Formats: sequence, structure tokens, C-alpha cells
Amino acid sequence: MASFPPRVNEKEIVRSRTIGELLAPAAPFDKKCGRENWTVAFAPDGSYFAWSQGHRTVKLVPWSQCLKNFLLHGTKNITNSSGLRLSRQNSDGGQKNKPREHIIDCGDIVWSLAFGSSVPEKQSRCVNIEWHRFRFGQDQLLLATGLNSGCIKIWDVYTGKLLLNLVDHTEVVRDLTFAPDGSLILVSASRDKTLRVWDLKDDGNMMKVLRGHQNWVYSCAFSPDSSMLCSVGASKAVVAAILV
Repeated sequence: MASFPPRVNEKEIVRSRTIGELLAPAAPFDKKCGRENWTVAFAPDGSYFAWSQGHRTVKLVPWSQCLKNFLLHGTKNITNSSGLRLSRQNSDGGQKNKPREHIIDCGDIVWSLAFGSSVPEKQSRCVNIEWHRFRFGQDQLLLATGLNSGCIKIWDVYTGKLLLNLVDHTEVVRDLTFAPDGSLILVSASRDKTLRVWDLKDDGNMMKVLRGHQNWVYSCAFSPDSSMLCSVGASKAVVAAILV
């Protein structure tokens, strides 16, 4: 029988309530969505909430707007207002940083999501590269999607544009995590028994392959100072690595 530690007030837990429910559209978009919802994620600054709606589709919702809709219209929020979707053709200029609801078609089943935000002072760890395809500003917000094929797609959250395809895994990408220091270092965990470290400020070049697991890798997490990475998998062991 489970029990709560003394510091937990069970009466406070009882008083918690559902504030809302996000629902995928009843009719799938050409059968690209509408099945299981595999994964969800919040942007680091709380501006966006993302979830995989099944199959290929990821929905991005401005979180403050979503909460406001719950208060105005009740707990169910289908979030299908066409006026709030982001137009890729008209997403530049003054509209860039205004949160808009939009849909991303990732082209494959989405197993994992992660948001990453940039700190300009954090330079790429690849010091020999003087020219980069992408120069990330202070307001940059990225979404990484891990796919069934092993591909990782990197999206600009404000424009909905695909920036990078990272294609080195050979099996499902089960988890993704960005370093919390704003360096845009991304780590991916896969069923191919490896973790891979990517430097998005170096145009997504892969820095390292970590092979400590003997079976599928399910999940990974950075330490708060971004110096250590821990991961777990089907082998029931925790593997820790120091990233330098």
C-alpha cells in the first residue's frame, strides 16, 4: 500500500483540479494525426506547449493563450482556430516573436520533443569553425522532434520552418534533451543503444557518440550546470557521462 511522506498534505492533493483538456481534432488531417499522443513539452520560458498528436503531427500552442481560453470557455480546448495558426509565408518582421498556434507535419511518427533556447554568449564548442549557416539570436526558440525513422528535425518555433535534419541514428529516437545553459547542445537517446550529442550552433554537427548502454536507451537528462548527462534504458542501469 502506498503512503505519502509526512511533509505532504493529502488534503491539498484532493483539492487539485483539472484546469483544461487539449483535444486533437476529431477528423485526422489526411490520417496524419489522431492516434496516440506520445509526448509533450513546455518551452523553457513557458511561452509554448507542444504535443505529438499521433503519427506525424505536432501541435504548438501559446500557453498563456491556452490558459485564457480555459477560463473563458471551460475545460475542453480543441485549439483549432484557423485565425491563430502561424502562416509560414507571413511570419517575418514584427510577428516573429508573437506566440501563435500552429501545426508542424514532421513526416513520420514523433516519439520525442524538446525545446531549446539560445544564449548568444554561449559559443559553439567547435572553435575551428568560423562560418556557420545559422546564427542564433537571443530570442531564438527551437523545437527538436525525434522520429520513428531515427531522424531528428529541428524547427524554428516562431516561423514553423525546418532548419536542420540530423540523420545519424538508425532506430527510433526515444528522448531528446537540450543543455540548460543555452548552448543549444542537444542529446538524443535511441533504440540503437546510443546517445548522440549535437551542437546546433555548429549547424547541427554531431560532437560525440555515447555507447555505454547494452540495450535500448529510453531517457536522458542533463545536470543543472550542463556538465553531466545521465541516461536509462532497457538494461535497468543508469549510465552517467561527463561532457567536456
